[in-house]
Amino acid sequence: MCVAGCEAKVRAALSRRGFFAAAAATGLAAAAPARAAEPRSFTKVVDLTHTMSAEFPTFMGKPGIEMEREFDFKKDRFNLFWWHIVEHAGTHLDAPLHFSETGLSAEKLPVEQLVVPLAVVNVVYQAEQEADYQLSREDLAKWEAKHGRLPAGCCVAMHSGWGELATSDPAMFAGRDVNGTFHFPGFAPAAALWLLKERQVAGIAVDTMSLDHGASRDFKTHQLWLPSGRWGLENVANLDKVPEAGATLVVGAPKVKDATGGLARVIALV
Repeated sequence: MCVAGCEAKVRAALSRRGFFAAAAATGLAAAAPARAAEPRSFTKVVDLTHTMSAEFPTFMGKPGIEMEREFDFKKDRFNLFWWHIVEHAGTHLDAPLHFSETGLSAEKLPVEQLVVPLAVVNVVYQAEQEADYQLSREDLAKWEAKHGRLPAGCCVAMHSGWGELATSDPAMFAGRDVNGTFHFPGFAPAAALWLLKERQVAGIAVDTMSLDHGASRDFKTHQLWLPSGRWGLENVANLDKVPEAGATLVVGAPKVKDATGGLARVIALV
């Protein structure tokens, strides 16, 4: 809840007029004209970030982070760790450079494209029936039939229910079978392509380990989405705690030179 006097500042900060101007300047998804939207206020903040640890599931099967103590408070009067970390582990951002030679690295993403409307597409039922379910064009059509056209400059997030497994059942979260193949939901390439061509979307997000479904061998959704100049979020948490429409997403992306992605603190303002 905003304290007294802050609502005007919040409204100004969350105005998306700056984002639309930047999107038009950079050619971001110019399939439809940008339209100004009313500034928003919020009453609740939801953390969409998993706690990162050496135990968090990864594609490599080894820790995505290791922490080496360099200084100890009892001895040195302060604490400090060296972090040895994989860019693409835990709740993290995929920058365009992750799947291209010349795409934007993480630090070059305009901040106006990191504070955006959030559209959550619920495919929990479908994922319960099929672990390798791929969010489809039909799922997007159903969302729009219920909530209206996807907001310009938004992030479209897949809520498959997998996020809850990251801590309660890490083995099922990864879904690795005896042959080493992963099984979890993701975005169908056809759905990603439709978003690229027909809607203005800044990013897509999943509550699984990859934008592509687990069994994918060619990572076609990655190949389509990231080279277009857009970003992705993987291992997002708590999508069941935000509405399907109406929230604002804030992506605390890493500002590390030449990074292809990295750990992100992701929150929703509701």
